[in-house]
Amino acid sequence: MTQLQILSPAHLQDKMDAGAYILDIRDLNSYNANHIKGSQRIDNSNLATFLADADKDKPVVVCCYQGMSSLQAAEVFINQGFDEVYSLEGGFNGFSLTYPELCA
Repeated sequence: MTQLQILSPAHLQDKMDAGAYILDIRDLNSYNANHIKGSQRIDNSNLATFLADADKDKPVVVCCYQGMSSLQAAEVFINQGFDEVYSLEGGFNGFSLTYPELCA
């Protein structure tokens, strides 16, 4: 079974280049205000559609505010059969401070 891994912000670009899904679980207003370029916001309203359409062989990186909630949320994707699942260390807040140019 896949195990949850912690991804440092420095390695996020590598996963993005590999075609990873960058899934942002923050609230809509926070996501609209600023998010990682290429990420998609996911919540209970669109989770089933994502799961039905997603390629489970692609890496998944889950992003929250500070890297705590994403730990639990990432377990959902592990339980759904994704092969490579990460929680972004420090969440969006940590990432955006270090790599503001990669945020929109």
